[in-house]
Amino acid sequence: MKQIIPVIGMACSACSANVERKLNSLKGVSHATVSLPGRSAAVEYDPAQISLETMKAEIASIGYDLVIEQDRSVEEIERRAFALLRRKAVVAWVASVLVMSVSMGWLYVGTRDTANQVSLLLCLVVMGYCGRTFYVSAARSLAHGAVGMDTLVALSTGVSFAFSVFNTFWGDRVWGAMGMDWHTYYDACVMIITFVLTGRVIEERAKDSMASSVRHLMGMAPRTARLCHSSEPMAEDTCEVPVSTLGEGDIVEVRAGEKVPVDGEVTWATSFMTPDAAYVDESMVTGEPTPAEKKAGASVLAGTIPAQGRLRLRAVKVGEGTALAGIVRVVRAAQASKAPVQRVVDKAAMVFVPTVTAMALLTLVAWWAIGGAVAIPQAIMSAVAVLVVACPCAMGLATPTALMVGMGKAAERHILIKDAAALEAMRKIDAVVIDKTGTLTIANPNVDFTRVDTLALDDRETLKPHAREAVETLGAQGIDVYMMSGDKEEAVRHWASKAGIAHWQGRCMPDDKERLVRRLRHEGHRVAMVGDGVNDTRALALADVGIAMGKGTDVAIDVAQVTIMTDDLRAIPSAVRLSAKTVGMIWQNLFWAFVYNVVSIPLAAGALYLFGVHFQLTPMWAAGLMALSSVSVALNSMRLKYVA
Repeated sequence: MKQIIPVIGMACSACSANVERKLNSLKGVSHATVSLPGRSAAVEYDPAQISLETMKAEIASIGYDLVIEQDRSVEEIERRAFALLRRKAVVAWVASVLVMSVSMGWLYVGTRDTANQVSLLLCLVVMGYCGRTFYVSAARSLAHGAVGMDTLVALSTGVSFAFSVFNTFWGDRVWGAMGMDWHTYYDACVMIITFVLTGRVIEERAKDSMASSVRHLMGMAPRTARLCHSSEPMAEDTCEVPVSTLGEGDIVEVRAGEKVPVDGEVTWATSFMTPDAAYVDESMVTGEPTPAEKKAGASVLAGTIPAQGRLRLRAVKVGEGTALAGIVRVVRAAQASKAPVQRVVDKAAMVFVPTVTAMALLTLVAWWAIGGAVAIPQAIMSAVAVLVVACPCAMGLATPTALMVGMGKAAERHILIKDAAALEAMRKIDAVVIDKTGTLTIANPNVDFTRVDTLALDDRETLKPHAREAVETLGAQGIDVYMMSGDKEEAVRHWASKAGIAHWQGRCMPDDKERLVRRLRHEGHRVAMVGDGVNDTRALALADVGIAMGKGTDVAIDVAQVTIMTDDLRAIPSAVRLSAKTVGMIWQNLFWAFVYNVVSIPLAAGALYLFGVHFQLTPMWAAGLMALSSVSVALNSMRLKYVA
């Protein structure tokens, strides 16, 4: 059984890696992947061996929460969590300004000892209220042998606070007796927490925007429906009920401008244009711009909207069984999946925190060894700065944020990509094998086919709209198109010419399509197979990327990694272009995240002192840069909404 489960409490890639590792360690879980920006886990498990309740308890033990209860709204939980996070950030900023004012002497509160004690109390407020989650999470993680961003924050602020408390009460006795000046670092402690919280507020805003595609899809389904109590078409016998109370077989009425609540079969329809038909806008699901005529017996999908007239329909599929709910599941699963490069980043994140901790310790020892006891304060603050600045958040967000935006953008264009690997593979495609009938061409609905040989080719079929444009665009992208069909050579040649396809073959059996895909791959090509029928499934499965048309057979859609929900074939080159943009954004994010760490860690450690330059990042500025790096990656990924 596979299920997408919301996860609450993750803040960095190390967090998501910890949750993923814990889930995969549980008996009965065959495979689990966790998405940080998607805030979810895709879990394949055996219900006979492990329950969701057991998973929830195990994940709670390391400081996170799985939302498995039906009566808990993930949106409400996240809204409350965000409100609390924002409130903590505001309190932290107020306290930080006060601490800075006191430590800098802008706000006079008495002697140096009094100022330090006031700063200590304010710092306790920030740590105890605003930063409490860091310490609780770090303690739980360490208890289970795991580390994450919270570990670095807790360790760096804890060291800063402990050193400052020591100096507050024993600074004169220890450092003063040695003839040294001494300082407290409460301002650094509170600013670290403040910057991290501020960064998370901005990140959560960005993640919320990234999830807009799923919310848009979910928003297509209405919350209420008009339930009919009579079988009489014109009877005024409807009452408004929650959609969740509807069952299969119920009769519902939908009027112009209202959203269809279920997948159903029309039992009656009327409009001012046609007495026995209504016209339904299906563009949000299929991409078709013209409202479709719906008479008795026709199928209607949840989320579509009657543009004219009204209709009654018998519910065939309700709730999670509707096609719209299936689309939402596909998009969520895709956003929760991981590209191959992300798995490398996750492994790096697991060793990154211990490595950074070791580097901070090395920085401490190096300063102490070079400068002696006089350099101890500098050594401690340098080590703290290294701990703060090297948080792996930016690197961890680089891949999933870009993927999430890319997947959402594809869904908006009626392109359903089932996993991140398919999105990554699309950009490398250099050959497309496409079926003819039903994929490239459609039958002429006004033709009497009892006459298949006396009709001209153009009378029997017609190219799908924009088919030739799609082929030309693929050619401009360096992609060769091969058309395969079981039709006669004459017909295949004719439609290949119409579509601008140079490579074609008629009288093809399923084995022929499979052989062509295999041959192209053997020659070193990256192949996409586009089809819609049962006879295409073997080739779809064999290709590097299988692309099914949304109106094709269920088996073709199940086998394919990408489903085009519209008849517009321009979606294929659009998917290739989106793949290239998304993967390019991933590498761009990873590059800058890597550069950030390469530059920032030596600056925080004080490496420039070796070259006579007396400059290094303080813990406070290190926290600001760390937060800025994470936010910049998230915001950079959001550019995909406008450039792809």
